Amino acid sequence: MSSAADKKREIIAGLTTFFTMSYIVIVNPAILSTHGTGMSFSGVLTATVLLAFSMTLLMGLYAKLPFAVAPGMGMNAFIAYTIILSEKVPWKIALGITFWAGVLFVVVSVTSIRTSIANAIPPNLKLAAGAGIGLFLTFIGLRNAGFIVGDPVTFVKLGPLDFKTLLFLGGFVLSLILLQKKSPFAFLASIFFVTTAAVAFNMVSLPAHFFSLPDFKSVFMKFNLVGALKLTFLPSMAAVMLTDLFDSISTFVGVSTAAHLLDEKGEPLHLREGLIVDAFATLAAGILGTSSGTAYIESAAGIEIGGRTGLTSVVTALCFLPCLFIAPLAGIVPPYATAPVLVIVGSLLFRNVTSLNLSGFEEIIPAFLTIVLIPLTFSITQGILWGFVSYVFLYFLAGRKKEIHSVMWWIAAASIGMILLDHFAYK
Repeated sequence: MSSAADKKREIIAGLTTFFTMSYIVIVNPAILSTHGTGMSFSGVLTATVLLAFSMTLLMGLYAKLPFAVAPGMGMNAFIAYTIILSEKVPWKIALGITFWAGVLFVVVSVTSIRTSIANAIPPNLKLAAGAGIGLFLTFIGLRNAGFIVGDPVTFVKLGPLDFKTLLFLGGFVLSLILLQKKSPFAFLASIFFVTTAAVAFNMVSLPAHFFSLPDFKSVFMKFNLVGALKLTFLPSMAAVMLTDLFDSISTFVGVSTAAHLLDEKGEPLHLREGLIVDAFATLAAGILGTSSGTAYIESAAGIEIGGRTGLTSVVTALCFLPCLFIAPLAGIVPPYATAPVLVIVGSLLFRNVTSLNLSGFEEIIPAFLTIVLIPLTFSITQGILWGFVSYVFLYFLAGRKKEIHSVMWWIAAASIGMILLDHFAYK
């Protein structure tokens, strides 16, 4: 393939990743500015865009990886609902906690500790992480499409076959047809088709104003560094740092393994550089005025369409810049327009199950727990943590203690600590 063709595919991949994750521009400020937090929607939106732009650009130029970075879903809810609303921590201190967690994160990342952790994870759990992320993406997509809805008796059930669901199915079929023809526009065409149809049938309203100025007054540089250093905030700081640690490792390992972005040793390409960028995304988040940033699993959409280098991330980063001024337009793309992409990418990531080693219960159970707990707990972190703990425990029980990597003992111990911290810190 020619260099021009390669660049074209990378550009399309970058655009695809952006449209697949562009929801964060609206969703993140909506969560962090929820009633009672005191944070400004416009300020957090500006912070969200700046963090996504700067850290995704750094991921492309420094780490040379096709991963996009933005405030993490889950961590924003943790900051808003747990730290600020439940624990009554002022939002400025919450941002300070995020900053100091980022400092700890960077210290760990610039050493060999974090890379050692990633490299110590057994191949079976790496494959299981990829498959679990695939199920997670699929569940999110089906839920966003209204194909699956909540139920008080059965927890989830098939949703109504309404026009929104039909648009999702139309976009899904369109993507599959174009993928079969190996069209690089498969995902973009699906998103454009569903969004255009939604606008045409008045399911999505055009904003009253297309332009808005960035807000640098409300949350930018408002973090309280001194107040965040109180001992009582240490559990919160540790929770932010450890959650980001395992989220980023699982995303890099899972997506890289699924997409075959591996070196000759079978390890994720440029892993150390990517992890360092991810760490700085947490530190920068506290400064800018948002929750911690992390590599996005939605990057798998662009990677699957052909993104293989940092050019993909550079394109994605540049796509975020206009959102500083036309943020109202970012809300036009409805969740069900990106749902077909998430479902298809999820199924492609799930194909790793064919390579799993299922020769004994010490292999089967950790992999199985990792796969099912990621979507069932709606947390990549929880699936990975329980996979780590069960792997060490069952290998020890099976008399295979010598086969356990020395670092895995520490990973399992840290995983137990993280599980307990999550359970007791805010009781």
